[in-house]
Order: sequence, then structure tokens, then C-alpha cells
Amino acid sequence: MSHGPRSGLTAVSSALLAMSRHLEVRDVLKTIVASARELLDAQYAALGVPDDHGGFAQFVVDGVSEEQWKAIGPLPRQHGILAAMLHEATPERLGDVRKDPRFGGWPSAHPDLIDFLGLPIRDGDEVIGALFLANKNCPKPEGTCGFTQDDEELLGILAQHAAIALTNARLYERSRELTIAEERSRLAHELHDAVSQKLFSLRLTAQAAAALVDRDPARAKGELHQVATLAAEAADELRAAVVELRPAALEEDGLVATLRTQIQVLDRAHTARVTFTGRGVKALPAAQEEAMLRVAQEALHNALRHSGAEHVDVTLHRRGTATVLRVTDDGGGFDPRTVRRAGRHLGLVSMRDRANGTGGRLTVRSAPGEGTTIEMEVPGG
Repeated sequence: MSHGPRSGLTAVSSALLAMSRHLEVRDVLKTIVASARELLDAQYAALGVPDDHGGFAQFVVDGVSEEQWKAIGPLPRQHGILAAMLHEATPERLGDVRKDPRFGGWPSAHPDLIDFLGLPIRDGDEVIGALFLANKNCPKPEGTCGFTQDDEELLGILAQHAAIALTNARLYERSRELTIAEERSRLAHELHDAVSQKLFSLRLTAQAAAALVDRDPARAKGELHQVATLAAEAADELRAAVVELRPAALEEDGLVATLRTQIQVLDRAHTARVTFTGRGVKALPAAQEEAMLRVAQEALHNALRHSGAEHVDVTLHRRGTATVLRVTDDGGGFDPRTVRRAGRHLGLVSMRDRANGTGGRLTVRSAPGEGTTIEMEVPGG
């Protein structure tokens, strides 16, 4: 690194601060890209968030002027090296990207990219974007890559931040759409989840940054380990606070009454018909009731906002010794494998985590043109 380890630590800190200060996805992504380019001393950096149509919903660059960017033209498609990172989910480190057999050229106004380092951005098992750098500012023989294994590992840390930034930004943007009062408590819960993930990432970054600092390493590492300890304690405190955020309606009325009330409101607020049936279900432990409510809300959000459904039906019933929540819509449906490859998961990872976290399981059945059914089963009730 040409600017020394302290500037590297500053770049990592800048990315963390951006996570706390910005809610708009583009502002956060621009800071991450600029930090990556500074930290790894590259001429160019970019971050792409794919859409479902072979292009990019967001594409942020650093090192290219506004005039150059306008002259380049439309956003790139998901092909070549970018497609490999998104679909194969593997890092790419190349001495000359132009000589790679997957290289398909670029517009005449596009700058020449030579050595290349790229990583997929993951949210759990999903690939939700690609972060890459080009033209490392260092002496290197022609055809060799200036980016090192250490650069790849450090870029991996920033890719984790990018995943968290996208999660936070999507939650924020969704909050601006919500008009149902009961949905606000769900958003608050998930925002706290995202902050907890951010604190965990802070701990990882502090550990990674320790390896960067070679001036007075004993003192630097000691201070950074203290930061990691404090971050871990803060995450523990936050998790304890989240447990206490159970919505008042659920606490007072129970799961069946809360779902019925919320679905009645949604039925009035949307053109789609939204119905609810609850039968034979007894009270569940608080954690299970909250998880079922959150999964129902996420599934309803997807059905009402994205599926084009005319009818959404929610049922809560007993099955043997278990309680089953089912949300079914007659909308456009989707291929779960295609959704995964496109880097979007429609909240499926979050729903599955909630189900698993309470000893239950989540099942998703969908196909293009055949609607979607999401089922969560937990023991008891």
C-alpha cells in the first residue's frame, strides 16, 4: 500500500462511519467503493447490484469522472467476468482482464482496465452484488497482477460491509413505502438486527485492520483487540434489547388476533383480496409467535408489492403437534433458483433464519405463473 497502514485503517473506518451516517443505498455504496480504491491503491473501483433482467439495478464507480461516465453510456450487462462473479460466486484475480477468454470488450469511451481483482458480495448464501478493482498503482511486469492475496482478503472484508449496507438500505427504502402502523414495529426490529450485524462486522474489521498496522504493532493490536471486545459487548447488549422489542399488540392480543387485525388493514389498503383463517391454535412461546408474525409480514409484503396477486390467503392451523402458518398468493410466482442466481432473495433468508431460530422450518413452493406458497411450521400450539 503506497499510503501506509494508517491510511488503510482510516479507509476501513470511513466505510464503517458511512454505514452509520447514510441510509440511502447509493451514498453508502459510493463510500465503500471509494474506500476500497483508496485502501488497495487502485486506479478504478466499481460495485454492481444486479437486477432480475440481466442488468444492474445499481452500479457505482470511483476513479471515473462524471464526463467519462456519461460518455461510456448505458450500465453494463451481466456478462463476462461480472457474470462469473455473480453466478459462480468466486473471486477473480487477473493479470490482464483483456486477455481473459470471457472478456467481451467495452465501449470506446471506457478506460482501459488491465490487472483486475473482483469479489462477489454475499448475504448468507445469496450473491447480491459484485465489488471489483482495476489497475493497481504499483510496479509490475506486463501481464502480471499487482493485486495480492492480502488485497483479496481485505477486499473480502469490505464486501461484507457492502452486504450489510445493502441490507440496511433496503430496510430503509421499504420503510418509506409502508403505510400500515403495525408494520413499523417489524421494521424497527429488523433495523436493530441490521445494526447488530454491523457491530459484528466492526469486530471482524478491527481484527483485519490489526494485520495492516506494522508501526508499533503490539500497541496497535492491543488497542484494536480492545475495540473488538467493546464491539462484542455492544452486540450482546443490542441482542438483549431486541428481545424486549416484542410488539405490544402481540403481547396483549396474541398471534391469531394480531394477524387478523393486520390482515384486515392490508385488505383495505390494497386492491388484492387479503383473507385470514385461524383455527384451533393455542398460545405459543413468545419467540415463536413473534417469528411467525414476522414471517407472515414479510411474505405478505412480497405478495402484495411484487407478485401482482389478486388474492392472498393466510391460514394458521394445527397439524398434529405443530402449528403451521401458510401464506398463499395467486400472483406471478418465481423460480427460486433464478432468484438466487440474480442475487435477490425476497427476504427468504431472513424468513428461514427466523423459522430455524425457533426450532421450526420454512418451505417455499413457487414457479413462474403458478403463484407462491410460503409455509412455516413450529412445534407446539
